[in-house]
Amino acid sequence: MIASAQRRTLSVLFLTQIVGGTGSALGGAVAALLAAELGGVGISGLAQSAAVVGAALFAVPATAMVHRDGRRPSLAACYATAAAGAILIVAAALRHALPLLFAGTFLLGGSTAATYQARYAAVDLAPPALRGRHLSLIVWATTVGAVIGPSLAGPAGTLLATHGIPTLAGPFLFASLLFVLAAFLLLALLRPDPAVVARRAQAEAGPGAAPLRGAGLKEAARMVGAEPAARLGVITMALGHVVMVGVMTMTPVHIRAAGRDAVHTLDIVGLVLSAHVAGMFALAPVFGWLTDRLGRRAVIALGTGLLLTACAVAGTAGQAPRQLAAGLLILGLGWSATLVSGSTLLSDAIPTERRASAQGFADLVMGLAGASAGALSGVIVGTWGYPMLTLLAAVAAAGLIGSLRGR
Repeated sequence: MIASAQRRTLSVLFLTQIVGGTGSALGGAVAALLAAELGGVGISGLAQSAAVVGAALFAVPATAMVHRDGRRPSLAACYATAAAGAILIVAAALRHALPLLFAGTFLLGGSTAATYQARYAAVDLAPPALRGRHLSLIVWATTVGAVIGPSLAGPAGTLLATHGIPTLAGPFLFASLLFVLAAFLLLALLRPDPAVVARRAQAEAGPGAAPLRGAGLKEAARMVGAEPAARLGVITMALGHVVMVGVMTMTPVHIRAAGRDAVHTLDIVGLVLSAHVAGMFALAPVFGWLTDRLGRRAVIALGTGLLLTACAVAGTAGQAPRQLAAGLLILGLGWSATLVSGSTLLSDAIPTERRASAQGFADLVMGLAGASAGALSGVIVGTWGYPMLTLLAAVAAAGLIGSLRGR
């Protein structure tokens, strides 16, 4: 029963990660550019920050829904929220309304929340020895959509421009349709619900089994703080996210600074971000296998080295598209390694009955840390330039070395 439910869960999550990942990447490729056009470079990073904050905050109600109703309605609600956000962004572009844009990007964070929550849904029923591989499989599933999405941004913007939709807003209209499709597929196909099956298995384990129950943020924070391995998992995910979001957010703006027109800029941004998202997801199964075979901490160290290398490559690239693409590819690899190893380490350290709460808390911390990086990135680039941003990101990545030595 459990093995069969896990196979179906992985299949459905794999499909919806492709659909939702395409929508997320399609809109994410141009969010900072649209914000820069409406409000200037200095605040362009706030668009991505709003999305990251949304993803972080939506983790809280999403986790509550998991405890109450299961993974299926929780994931579908996140995608429905993102669809509404994408429509708001199109309206913001038509009206040149910056506050409406930020409201839309905040809601767009629901798609990221769904993506992150899906990786935990993959381990609800997974055997402990396979958790890293099952989790990383769902992370990897996003590769297809995430690589295709940015490449479609240019054609999507050009196609809808003939219908009065601004070039930089067109991708969001297509993204909204993909989010609705992902929500529908989850509601229709994610049966049985993995969280519900896990709850039943816990109840059937015997009279001595602890009931599966939720925990508030304070209790989740206390649990994580009391367990060294859980703390390391959360710190790893948070710092990896800080480096990735900070550098990735401002790379399109850095490319636009070369003075190219909007369509040419979108083409280059699509190339660079396609390389980046390929790094984020394509080798996730490799990092999952390494996490299970070599250990969680070994892969954390590997991810740290990749993040430092990425900052060096991107920071010295200037306006060379190929070197920027290489730097962003390595950045994605470093993020993937830290996400997979950190998530697995956290899932190992927390008992089953409280795991969803700890996972929600971890995503909240990770999201808020990334949002802070995104908000500051625009100010840093506007004041000191892109190379300084990558230098500061490298300093943040180096913090993981200290965290590993402390354990």
